[in-house]
Amino acid sequence: PEKKAKKSDCGEWQWSVCVPTSGDCGLGTREGTRTGAECKQTTKTQKCKIPCNWKKQFGAECKYQFQAWGECDLNTALKTRTGNLKRALHNADCQKTVTISKPCGKLTKPKPQGKFHLLKASS
Repeated sequence: PEKKAKKSDCGEWQWSVCVPTSGDCGLGTREGTRTGAECKQTTKTQKCKIPCNWKKQFGAECKYQFQAWGECDLNTALKTRTGNLKRALHNADCQKTVTISKPCGKLTKPKPQGKFHLLKASS
């Protein structure tokens, strides 16, 4: 005997962003809502987690794969790199590509030899 597919007039769940319990990452909750005249459940709360190593400036639920840092722009003293969207949690609305910049820092110069000199082993 075939099982009848359970038809429902409920719409798809729409989830809010994950809100951490404390701080800006870690365990938290999100709210879900859906529509439907005879839908028994139209709201629910779900546990979620925001990874703490993700670049939160682009959305806590958007994971990017970044390229290597570019050369230092001497006019701005910044270097940049681009990231392509790798994964979006819970259908988050993420940008496909993002660009970030950071100060170049000190220009690397050859370090002068200090007190420590390499000694040649005598044979």
